[in-house]
Amino acid sequence: MLVDLKIKNYALIEQLELQPSPLLNIITGETGAGKSIMLGAIGLLLGNRADSKLLFNQNEKCVIEGSFDISEYQLQSFFETEDLDFEPISLLRREISPSGKSRAFVNDTPVTLEQLRRIGDQLMDIHSQHDTLLLGDPAYQLNILDLFAQNEPLREQYGAAFRTYRKLEREYKDLEAQLAQSQKELDYNTYLLNELSDANLQAEEQESHETELKQLEHAEEIKLKLSQALQYISESEYNAAGALKDASHLVGQVTEYGDSFQALKERLDSCLIELNDIAGELEDAERKTEADPQRAEQLQERLDLIYTLQRKHQVRSVEELLTLQAELEVKVSSVLNLDAAIEKTKKALTAALQEVETRAQELSQSRTSVFTVFQEELHSLLSELGMPNARVVIEHKTSAPAATGIDVVNILFSANKGAAPQTLSKAASGGEFSRLMLCVKYLLADKTALPTIIFDEIDTGISGEIAVKVGKMMQQMSQKHQLICISHLPQMAAQGDTHYFVYKEDRADRTVSRIRQLSHQERVVEIAQMIAGANPSENAFQSAKELLALSA
Repeated sequence: MLVDLKIKNYALIEQLELQPSPLLNIITGETGAGKSIMLGAIGLLLGNRADSKLLFNQNEKCVIEGSFDISEYQLQSFFETEDLDFEPISLLRREISPSGKSRAFVNDTPVTLEQLRRIGDQLMDIHSQHDTLLLGDPAYQLNILDLFAQNEPLREQYGAAFRTYRKLEREYKDLEAQLAQSQKELDYNTYLLNELSDANLQAEEQESHETELKQLEHAEEIKLKLSQALQYISESEYNAAGALKDASHLVGQVTEYGDSFQALKERLDSCLIELNDIAGELEDAERKTEADPQRAEQLQERLDLIYTLQRKHQVRSVEELLTLQAELEVKVSSVLNLDAAIEKTKKALTAALQEVETRAQELSQSRTSVFTVFQEELHSLLSELGMPNARVVIEHKTSAPAATGIDVVNILFSANKGAAPQTLSKAASGGEFSRLMLCVKYLLADKTALPTIIFDEIDTGISGEIAVKVGKMMQQMSQKHQLICISHLPQMAAQGDTHYFVYKEDRADRTVSRIRQLSHQERVVEIAQMIAGANPSENAFQSAKELLALSA
């Protein structure tokens, strides 16, 4: 439950602190005094989006803190799942800077807004007039029935099965679309692949063929030049090898006169060995160099094929053509394998649909099993609130599996004897809507372990003795849950275990919103003013005292 609430620098609130009772807390005040502003601040604490324009002082940050006693609500595993430290008294804090930057903390550990929302959902439920209007929404009604039937495990199982089914369904459709598109391209890709495969391309063959062709085209010139070079090195009368041999011999005659001459002779001998080796290779190359028109023609045809393929595919090398060939092989083979993938996915999809239908039936049976009990308990509660002839009928039909199951429900309502039940938007007035929603919340309160529930004017449209009964119902609910109720009814205000008063204070520079806890005598005055206005009569004071006495 909420132990302490602090709001600083938000809208009309400069600074506010509230320490509510663990039972029924009533908040009253004039319209526009700041009650809704306080709810907005609590909404921020629970993860709602922030707006820096709502800062009281645009130069300071807004800070909202809430301390919650959660020692009895078995939330340890939830905190572990969120990777947060569990504290029996847990502190939630939200900060909004003047620049609009928002930060959130749980027990001084930074958290995301999504984490804050999930934690807030475990700690507090804020019921506003908007929620009352939602009662007419079939999806909201279905959620109410699930809460009443305590279907969370079944709903989670169905949700997991449905998500798996929808994932496989998307995969199946994607594969079919891919197959249709691939089949359009299959013939062309197969033609290209066959063309490249028939070419039997080899890496680096282009460079090798280009070099060999160039040599064949200049064979006579190459043979002549090599022969001339060989003459200079070893075959002419004054060849280089002979001269080098003579030089080595002469230097050898003076080696006894110094080690340096020996070194020079060894170098000359080394050069002679290298030169003779070169001569041998030149002779071999010259002998092998022959014109071969047939081989040249073969090479030219091969290179023409390579050049044609490169131009066609807009690449510059055989390696790129080989890469393209590998890609085409994948595309063609993938089309051939798509049928198998589609068949496999179809089988998985069929199995997933069977699982969805099984889980949907389990969930549907659990829902329909509580229809009668839900209707009867609502009728009993509505009778206590002055509507003995009210009827609630759950209209039910099934549909194809959807995110929430196969059930489509519509709660029909009739407030008067003999009147056929109709949809809530047609059958219920504002006061009847409020009473019906309160009864629903009362039923659901026993099904949840939610620590704190806030009601924002759920008593709209009711008065008199019914308002007293509504207050009594609130008192009963507060035995299991901490309740904070914003109300304009004196009958409701008198039922509170604790009574807070929200008011505006005009300062020299601006108006601020404040809240204070009322003493017993102050409650008498406030309730009397709620009955009779700013200047209540003695009768109003007496009525206020009687209301407080009835609630004791």
